[in-house]
Formats: sequence, C-alpha cells, structure tokens
Amino acid sequence: MRAVTFDVTIPRFLLAKTLGRVSDTAFYGAPSGVTLTDVPVLELPGDRWVRVEVIHCGICGSDIGNLTFAASPAMEPFGSFPAVLGHEILGRVVEVGNAVTRVQVGQRVTLDTMVSCDVRGYAAEEQCRSCRAGRHSTCEHAGDEGHTIIDGAPIKPGIVQGYHSSLPGGWGEETIAHEVQVFPIPEKLNDRTAVLTEPLAIGMHAALNAPPAHPDEPVLVIGSGPIALGTIWAIRASGFTGEIIAQTKRKREAALARAFGATTVVKPGDEARDALLGTGARPYSPIIGDEVYAGGGFPLVYDCVGSGQTLSQSLRYATPRGRIVMLGCAHEIPKLDLTFTWARELTIRGFVGYGTETFRGETMHTFDATLLAMEETRAPLEEMVTHVYPLSEYRTALSAAGDRRRSGSIKVLLDPREG
Repeated sequence: MRAVTFDVTIPRFLLAKTLGRVSDTAFYGAPSGVTLTDVPVLELPGDRWVRVEVIHCGICGSDIGNLTFAASPAMEPFGSFPAVLGHEILGRVVEVGNAVTRVQVGQRVTLDTMVSCDVRGYAAEEQCRSCRAGRHSTCEHAGDEGHTIIDGAPIKPGIVQGYHSSLPGGWGEETIAHEVQVFPIPEKLNDRTAVLTEPLAIGMHAALNAPPAHPDEPVLVIGSGPIALGTIWAIRASGFTGEIIAQTKRKREAALARAFGATTVVKPGDEARDALLGTGARPYSPIIGDEVYAGGGFPLVYDCVGSGQTLSQSLRYATPRGRIVMLGCAHEIPKLDLTFTWARELTIRGFVGYGTETFRGETMHTFDATLLAMEETRAPLEEMVTHVYPLSEYRTALSAAGDRRRSGSIKVLLDPREG
C-alpha cells in the first residue's frame, strides 16, 4: 500500500538543522526523511485486531515539530522508525478478527492511537501502573518491545501509533489496530467533524482533569490552533458556564473561538494585557525585564502553545495559587524565568492523550465523552478543517500546516483515497 513514511538519521538531522533555515524542502522535500512509498500490508496479529481503511488523517502540530526536529530529543526512546506517520485517524473497518465484538465491517471508526499494555500484548498481571489506572497515554512499557508479534517480530517500542515502526499511522491507505483502540463514529457526524475526535479529546482530557473551580473565576486559553479551539469547546461541553477569554492571532480562529464558547477573544500583546488588567491586576516594571503584575489575574490558564513566550505569559498572568495547564508540546526552552512558580505558589500540570474519565457522573473513555459531546454540540466543529490534500501532495500539505500565517490553515487533512 502507499503511505507517507518518516525515518530519522543523523545526516538528515544535520541537514534539516542547516538547510531548514533557508527552505522547508529540508523538512518535507526530497532531502528529508519524509517519503511517499509502498509499504507491506500487514496481517492481523491476533483475533482481537481489526483492519481499517483510512478516510482522512490530520496533520498535528506535534508532527510538524518532529519533522522539523524542533521537538526535544527526550522522547526519542519512546518511538521507533521508519514509521508511517499520522495519529488523527478516521477510517472504515474492512476486516475484523474472530474475537472482535466492539465494531463490525463497514463501520466508520476513529482510533485511540496511544499504545497501551493491551496493544503490546501484556497480560493483566504484567501491565504497568498507568495502564491499570486507565492512563495508558503514559504507558511505562513504551520504551520496550512487547509480546504482540507483528510481521514476524515482537512489537517495537513506541508510545503513539504514527511514530511506531510496527503500527502504521493514518498517512497511508490502511492501518491495523487492537480492538481496544477502535471507537465507532455516530452516523450524525460527517467525516470532517469525525476526524477531529482525537484532537478534541486532548482538550476534553484536560478539561475533565483540570476543570475550572468556580463559574465566577475567569479562564484564559492561549493558542490559535485546533488544541486551543478544542479546549474552549471541551470546557463548555463539560459544563462550565463562566467567562472564557481566548487569546488567538487571526480573525478566522477568533471567530471559531467565539462559536466554540469563548466569552471574549483577544490578540497577544496589548489586548491580552488589557484583559489581564480588567481582572484587577496592577502592572509593575522591574529594573530589567518584562512587566509583572499583582492582584487580579487568572486562576486557571490553559497554554495550548508551549513556547517560551506563552509559558512566560502564563506564569505572569496567573493568580497566586493559580493553575497552569500545559497542552502545547513544550520542549527545551532556554532562559525561561520560573520565578513565579514559587513566588505565586503556582501549580503547573501537563496532560497528554486521553484515558478513563468521569463524565456526567459516569466512567468512560475520553473518546466516548468527546463523541457524546460532539453529537450534542451546535458549534461548527467541521469549520476547523481548512485544507484537504491527497497523499501525493503531502509536501504541500505539510508546508500548509507548518506555516499557518501564509496558508491560513487550522486543520490540514490527508485523504489517502484521493491518491
């Protein structure tokens, strides 16, 4: 089958770090490790596995970070290459193992692409603490080969399908998945909405595990991408009725932020500062460095970017004993001033993926909660999808996703059915 693959080598890393300053060809073009090629079709490795024909697969900010080698090397042991990329998958079941009961051939499905102990083939007594607790996105066997045999060899290390040499991601014509990974799509949801289940679940996971404490306390959400917009939507979908201030860069994202539930939308800089002062914060100027504040502020900040600039802003804008939720893929950040973590007694908490949640008094997977809320919402979720490309135009798609200012993209999709 045809698929877009990525392989990591030291020469390619050095090439990207040098030529990447001049042209994104070093990241997405012929010199890079990203290639459209033919890869083997895998047999189902067990009777609880399914084969899925890919309908759409999204390009995530983390994909761009990894392909441009901007991400930290700290997670390198928890992936394996070469890999078929893509972890935001919408597909249709085309084959099921004899023991599969969750789905049937012909159903549209989305995939929980975090690789758990179940997927690795560990028996219940062998499973790690995270997987036993329903938090498989932090599986403690991610750096190990597992027991499942795929293509004649033990399943390779890796935490996410899409950065995993044994489990193809969604930038190809088909993939395989364990039954526990597969979630049926309600008929009510069209394809462009359904493909957003995975990124929306990221926001839902954070909203359910670090919710606003009180409707009288304002929430600040920083970011213009799908994770930030999905977080705004998820905060509302989980029942919060208070003020949500969204910080976005462009008009299109601002309009969607309002449609998804933001009370106020501001741009970075003076407008965001004015919103902070509106909470009662008072500005002070140190002898050297950026302005600081006391009084007012935001009890809860969701940083959906993870840059040095946004993390610095989050630390300065939070109230004493405020909470900062990190959803952006923050990596190595030089000269980040952490003074306010102790001076304001702040709590910083990161989230990754999804897991077992409590939603409306019931225990369920994040995807189940997200799909339930997606069925009910009146928010125009599908409008986040701005670009769709066939596999043959993957370089153009990556360039559009990597440079939102130029392309105007929010969510870029690949459609393997279009060639």
